[in-house]
Amino acid sequence: MSSTVSDVSSKKHAFPAAARQELIALLGERAVLDRREDLTLYEYDGGVDKHRPDMVVFPKTAEQVKKVVDLARKHHLQFVGRGAGTGLSGGVIPRCGGLMVSFARMNQIEKIDLENERTEVQSGVVNLDVTLAVQTNGYFFAPDPSSQRACTIGGNVAENAGGPHTLAYGVTTNHVMGLDVVMPDGSHFQTGGLEQDLPGLDLTGIITGSEGTMALVAGAKLRLMRQPELVKTVLAIYNTTKDAADTVSEITARSITPVAVEMLDGEMLRMVEEATHAGYPMDAQAVLLIEMEGLREAVEEQVEQVRLACEACHCREFRIAKDAAERDLLWKGRKNAFGAVGRLSPFYYVQDGVVPRTRITETLLEIYRIGEKYGLKISNIFHAGDGNMHPIILFDARIPGQLKAAQLAGDEILSYCISVGGSITGEHGVGMEKMELMTKQFSEDTLDTIKDFKNLFDPECRLNPGKLLPLGKCCGEIHQQAGTEY
Repeated sequence: MSSTVSDVSSKKHAFPAAARQELIALLGERAVLDRREDLTLYEYDGGVDKHRPDMVVFPKTAEQVKKVVDLARKHHLQFVGRGAGTGLSGGVIPRCGGLMVSFARMNQIEKIDLENERTEVQSGVVNLDVTLAVQTNGYFFAPDPSSQRACTIGGNVAENAGGPHTLAYGVTTNHVMGLDVVMPDGSHFQTGGLEQDLPGLDLTGIITGSEGTMALVAGAKLRLMRQPELVKTVLAIYNTTKDAADTVSEITARSITPVAVEMLDGEMLRMVEEATHAGYPMDAQAVLLIEMEGLREAVEEQVEQVRLACEACHCREFRIAKDAAERDLLWKGRKNAFGAVGRLSPFYYVQDGVVPRTRITETLLEIYRIGEKYGLKISNIFHAGDGNMHPIILFDARIPGQLKAAQLAGDEILSYCISVGGSITGEHGVGMEKMELMTKQFSEDTLDTIKDFKNLFDPECRLNPGKLLPLGKCCGEIHQQAGTEY
């Protein structure tokens, strides 16, 4: 279960004055924050956990990152990296305080090589900016999280971010060729490269998805892709949630692989439509947003096959976007969905379970049952094509007990996902939020192996401590702060 702000940390250490002066000398006064009112802006991400760092610094180069880490080691400071703070599992929350290394000013696209379909970027580059830099030449960067207008490449690498179009294109790791990393001991080196399938251990793969617990990512070499000849976006409208969910299985059974299959239930689509006026029908109980792309003839055939699958599952209307403007509007509704929730509820808790596509229908029914059990409204919007569920639990933290109820409901939903052969996370990561659920997902031996990797990369447990592994596998400092014997 996710920790609350009151139990994240109970021990406070004074930040060394000497460290502060050395960091100012290294980066300049405008690159160092330590006033309480400034630090408050860095105490949270998109989840529900909070804790302030003792200082935030803004390096501009990988060499400065290395020197910051050297200073942190010299003064025995724990530290954590941060991109845009759009994560949803508490991955960048400094639960022990210490030093936060923000990559916001490392935002340069350093090289674009269209001939070889590659680009090199600093880790603070915004995801969408990669595509904007190359789209006029007919290229794009495939990973597209819903937060792609704000989230950064370093954070995408740390969480192995996904998005609607990963059904066909894969997640971040499938598009990272190499990394520029700084280790917790100050080592600075490159992994992978611009060449395909380099020999040696896949260090890029190990670090990607390690949730900022093994190394700080200062830059990345990314794969670019050519824009397709034709894109067709479909809105399939249903009178029941079950029919929409069954359609996902039907599409799979017919060996059709769209680039995206997104589902919104009735509660969610009404919130989205009221906020964005994207064209979703207010009286529907569910919609599927389905996209196909590729060569013109293949796409036209695929659209017809998808139509037949939708009609077989009682789709009441099959609407094809007539042009790019309508397609963009439909996707605007999908990608601005989380913001739309704020119009109805002052607080919400987003979950990230994965289930086999054949179990989507029953999982949705279980999610609604859990919502009724805890007296909470739960709306659903998710990557139906790969079974990545995103139930959004609405609550009001100002009402005593509602945050706790939301967290318990979230744990129960994720436990159910595991029980039907799924996972506790598809793209948001474990962070602080799902640490204890790792014992339900993995065996003791597997958790010990993950801990061994963490210790190999970070034997002093200074980098982003208290994440990913359950408290029984964390370092002693975290145990003491959580009030647990070590």
